[in-house]
Amino acid sequence: MKNGRLNQNGDSAEQDRSEADLGRESLAAWKESQPDNFFAYDLGFQRSLEFLWGRDTYKQHAGRLFRFGSLLASTVDGLVEEASRDQNQPRLERYDPIGERIERVIYHPAHHDAGRMIFDSGMMSVFAEPGNNLLALAMFYLSAQNGEAGHNCSLACTAGMIKVLQAVGSDKLKRRYLPHLLDSNYDTLYQGAQFLTEIQGGSDVGANAMLAKPLEIEKGLWLLSGEKWFCSNISADLALVTARVADQGSGTRGLGLFLMPRGLENGQPNAIRINRLKEKLGTRGLATAEVEFQGALAHQLGPLDQGFKNLMTFVINTSRVYNALAVCGAARRVYITAKTFAQNRRAFGQAIIHYPLVQDTLANMRADSSAILAGSLHIVNLVDKLELGDAGNQARDFLRLAINLNKYRSAILTREIIAQGIELLGGNGTIESFSILPRLLRDNFVYENWEGTHNVLLAQVQRDIRRYQISEPFLLAIESMFLGIEEESLRVPGLEEQAKTKNELTEVLAMDELTAAIFFRPLMNRITDLYYAACLAAEGEWELREKKDRTKLRLAKLFFDKRVLGREPKDIPYYDDQVSRLCH
Repeated sequence: MKNGRLNQNGDSAEQDRSEADLGRESLAAWKESQPDNFFAYDLGFQRSLEFLWGRDTYKQHAGRLFRFGSLLASTVDGLVEEASRDQNQPRLERYDPIGERIERVIYHPAHHDAGRMIFDSGMMSVFAEPGNNLLALAMFYLSAQNGEAGHNCSLACTAGMIKVLQAVGSDKLKRRYLPHLLDSNYDTLYQGAQFLTEIQGGSDVGANAMLAKPLEIEKGLWLLSGEKWFCSNISADLALVTARVADQGSGTRGLGLFLMPRGLENGQPNAIRINRLKEKLGTRGLATAEVEFQGALAHQLGPLDQGFKNLMTFVINTSRVYNALAVCGAARRVYITAKTFAQNRRAFGQAIIHYPLVQDTLANMRADSSAILAGSLHIVNLVDKLELGDAGNQARDFLRLAINLNKYRSAILTREIIAQGIELLGGNGTIESFSILPRLLRDNFVYENWEGTHNVLLAQVQRDIRRYQISEPFLLAIESMFLGIEEESLRVPGLEEQAKTKNELTEVLAMDELTAAIFFRPLMNRITDLYYAACLAAEGEWELREKKDRTKLRLAKLFFDKRVLGREPKDIPYYDDQVSRLCH
């Protein structure tokens, strides 16, 4: 007995230290068990891509995704963790050493090292050709498993800028800026940003007051004056800005869309002043600022009277799709972190994964994360088909509803997944230096509010359904997917729920808009969850047929019973057996 000391239980202090050593060894084993390749470790994701692309296209891209997944799980993960520390956050440097105005944000070197590896993947350059959204967002999903990482919001903004330039930009602007935006070299490429929100408006973009004044010496050049309240990726080379055009009316129809370079041709910074950087709850590695425009030079982008429409169609919709894949990536990382922890953490004589409540938590986390990923990838695949001319107006109407519902619901479900993961890790789950989970939770709160809060999205969905009757193609798509499912335990109740929610929607829409809003949220939750279940079941049918594996069908059934039908475990006959299968 070392030093002959006893603890209060009469055991030796050496034994106490031995138990502590065992505890540390189990945590070290958990750390060691983390994936060294986000793509290789995600069989469900691999099969989703093969299901959507087909075997040949999947094989064409699999090597690229494998290499990127390895880089992200090893080198990039550590760099992002270093850049995310409080002492390494971005800081504003307004003047250079001799007093020249530079309005520059200084980042930690690890931020740039991570950015080089993320952007060098080429996930922006693939947009040079149409129909590559699934490839770009497959890489983005892998990158999002490191959280926002200081760069993933920038990728979304840059993608939106590429799309709006390709669609409505003049030939001159395309020649000048697209090659830089499509570049894969982090040190030479241009990044995009969106400077849209103003203090008095928030999500009410129609209340924006910043003014655009034409520059008479050259057509298409404007001077922008006013303030913007949220300017994310403030260091971006180019920013999309909305500003009010004289004599064009009030509300959103009075807004033009402009492309503002950060620097002028003479090397001087544009006429903007960064008032301060935001101290955000999440996505802290990405600098967001309050900005004053003092006659900043900007290019007109598309017809002036189509500014808001083009913004929504090509920019905001793109960002909302990226937002959904960002939370899908976070949900996947949380599930893997929690599962590996449960496999290694011991309590009361065994690994905690053997306890039924832990198994229940993990199985539901896996079902929820698999469902939102299936629904999100289905949307991205349909965007590709539209770009390639392989889908028509019905698909366009479907996407108008699906993109907004998916952005809303996927973020909510991911917040629940992260909270479950933190709870499973116990007190350790709340410690920033212990795991990525607290950072993912903080990032998720930003995702929930970025590009439309929940209430704003639901209000837009209700208006769109009333105005354009777009619920019909959305519900028909759900019906079509369930009709194609051979698994009777999914097909029959799925079709019944589709008919039921369709009737309930008709009843709600018969109310006035304000009254209907109260009943709208729970109904949209069920309809979106029904869509997720249909997408996951469709993948499951393919997986059973092609791979002789029932995993996704089991996940779809669990998700359908818990989320769509709201059934409790005691009411699900297969529950104990399936939960045990799905958490291992």
